[in-house]
Amino acid sequence: MAWIIAFSIVPFLLILILSFFDGHGHFTFANYVKVADPLYLRLILSSILNAAIITIACSLLIIPLTYLITLQKNRGLWLTLFLIPTWVNLLLKVYAFIGILGTDGIVNQLIMSLGLNPVDFLFDIKGFIIVTVYIYMPFMMLPLYNSIIKIPTNAIKAAKDLGASEFQVFYKVVLPLCKNAIASGITLVFIPSLSIFMISRLITGNKVMTLGTAIEQQFLVTGDWNLGSAIAIVLIVIMILFNLLMQNASKWQVRRRNEEE
Repeated sequence: MAWIIAFSIVPFLLILILSFFDGHGHFTFANYVKVADPLYLRLILSSILNAAIITIACSLLIIPLTYLITLQKNRGLWLTLFLIPTWVNLLLKVYAFIGILGTDGIVNQLIMSLGLNPVDFLFDIKGFIIVTVYIYMPFMMLPLYNSIIKIPTNAIKAAKDLGASEFQVFYKVVLPLCKNAIASGITLVFIPSLSIFMISRLITGNKVMTLGTAIEQQFLVTGDWNLGSAIAIVLIVIMILFNLLMQNASKWQVRRRNEEE
């Protein structure tokens, strides 16, 4: 409780208080009026859209991949190999992607070897999405993996005995039993994707702005801590609302299943 108060509640209250004052210490709502400006509203919408794209991409890649890993006899080894990159510092991984996705990088060399023109991944939304998806894939995989391996093998065997194909087993047995894990993975990917700023700065040169980038600039570049705090409060509210939405969706699924039974 002391840890939560010192490092969660107190910093939040400090940011909340700062957001209602100007640079001269006068109480004001001007910071939130600025956040309601069309410029910041577009930034909020684009941040939500980018986070949604990243989350959907992670889901489409990781959900089937995790299921395939759990089918392997040495699934622990495959999981470890997939998670090894998470042990590397985030900054180093981002710099590695700058070399991989650059004009002379491995990806563009492969593209040119096929007789195609090189693609500008850096300083573009494409590179931002690719790198962010890669960084956050483990956050989707871990809860899903732990959920899939707990599914009774009898349930899968019964489905196959009744004539279900591998895809039908995956779609009609595995996915319904892992809804809570999928919801957790979506939350773990979507929420940090809203506020990430390092990838935006290094991969796109801040051409792709996020709420995290806007907060960083207000605190470290312009020195307007009050406006930065107001943007941070808006970001926290969006995160809380999304978390409540996912929790209510899970409860609704449980209630619906109980009614069907």
